[in-house]
Amino acid sequence: MMEYVHLIFLSTFLSVSMTSETFDAMEGEALVIKCPRWSSAVNVAWYHTDTNKIIPAEEEGSRIFSLKRFLWFLPTSREDSGNYTCVTRFSSNSTKWFNMSVQVHPYKQGVCFPSQIRYPNDTGRGKIVCPTIDNYKNATIIQWYKDCKPLQGQRYFKGEKYVFINNPRQDDDGYYTCQFIYTHKGNVFNVSATRIFVSKVKHSPLPPQILFPKDKDVIEVELGAAFSLKCQARLGIKKQLMAVVTWDVDNIPVKYLDFSRFHEETHFFEGREQEYYRETTLHITEIKKEDLQANFTCVAVNEMYNTKATVTLQLKAQYGKIYDAYVIYPKSHTNEANFVEYFVYQIMPDILENKCGYKLCIYGRDIYPGEDTASAIEKRMQKSRRLIILLTCQLINCNEHAYDQHIALYNALIQNDTKVILLEMETIGTYEKLQESLRFIIKRQGTVKWKEQHTVHPQSSNSKFWKQVRYHMPWTLRSSYSANAR
Repeated sequence: MMEYVHLIFLSTFLSVSMTSETFDAMEGEALVIKCPRWSSAVNVAWYHTDTNKIIPAEEEGSRIFSLKRFLWFLPTSREDSGNYTCVTRFSSNSTKWFNMSVQVHPYKQGVCFPSQIRYPNDTGRGKIVCPTIDNYKNATIIQWYKDCKPLQGQRYFKGEKYVFINNPRQDDDGYYTCQFIYTHKGNVFNVSATRIFVSKVKHSPLPPQILFPKDKDVIEVELGAAFSLKCQARLGIKKQLMAVVTWDVDNIPVKYLDFSRFHEETHFFEGREQEYYRETTLHITEIKKEDLQANFTCVAVNEMYNTKATVTLQLKAQYGKIYDAYVIYPKSHTNEANFVEYFVYQIMPDILENKCGYKLCIYGRDIYPGEDTASAIEKRMQKSRRLIILLTCQLINCNEHAYDQHIALYNALIQNDTKVILLEMETIGTYEKLQESLRFIIKRQGTVKWKEQHTVHPQSSNSKFWKQVRYHMPWTLRSSYSANAR
């Protein structure tokens, strides 16, 4: 069955498309997720994306199992957090794969919903539908909560799958949790799901939430260099009457500090469901020794509340690489999946991380939303022992990836600090379209070529292709190769 899924991807990757969805669940409750319906689908298979293991049908004592479009967790456990994929095959031999991210939250005293609300407001007219309840056959709602308090009063009409608020007003805004029971083969499970509700008012403040940085973060800097600290916070729904995101240094607002060395830059934007965000960047023209002893505090304020996150600075370590390789590959700008991305996100980590014990840094997986992209790329490369570049026609012809390549080749050729591994995923030909620095590396060490026969058993770490890749990788405790080539 495992081979079946892999061969589907590899034989038809040009006609594969991918979408994704996230589910939040409470520890110890039931969770049932559903693969989207396609009328011409003839086969659906589920597997654990992080381990590439098929999730089988239900057996006696099964806790996690699948059947057609559905995947069950009865009940959830914290180790279930991760990524799951349903693969749908059609009569035309094309496939679609759909990624599901599952986050299981531990119970906390006084908290009745996950810290990250997954299900957005669907109406401002007063009807709040219990999220995901249709995935659970014969489920029964036993209680509704608003902001963790039982919902009571004549203004609330409770239907089979929803609650209706009569004449909603601004103080009805908040988080509504439906708690229901689900019975499976005589076993009864609790389920809770939360939806944010916002009435049709001009604006709605929510308790401010600082998305980054995290409180007590320690950030690496270099003495004498310029540096920027970003703080982003969610402040409510629609534009707020009061919305402040600012920086303090040792409890002194930046506006009272030396303007020649410190200044702020602020902008706002709207996210999904008209959520209102502000981001303020503290620009420091030169890092001095006294900055290493200071507390840098981001303060977010709206009508309801204020919250803070404090970070400190430390000197960047001169040594101590934390990644074995940084991966450069062409990024797709469409919803259509392609083999190179599947290779980078699935096959490569399975072989080099899971089977061989290496640690990779992959753009899109290990560089976080909100980070300054150019700075993040450079930092990750500096912390990587190798640079892996996937050579494809798209990478060669696209100017977008020039920055990654420029930094990579600068480190490899000018600083002579990092070795480059070139994986030729497509036949490039004479290499005349490649930039001169890449041609120099190819002339010096050649490329590792991905050939058509490699698609038969791509998950075999003993194939000729992966042996060649591992030959160029740094030595690890799990590697069977000699350190002489390192």
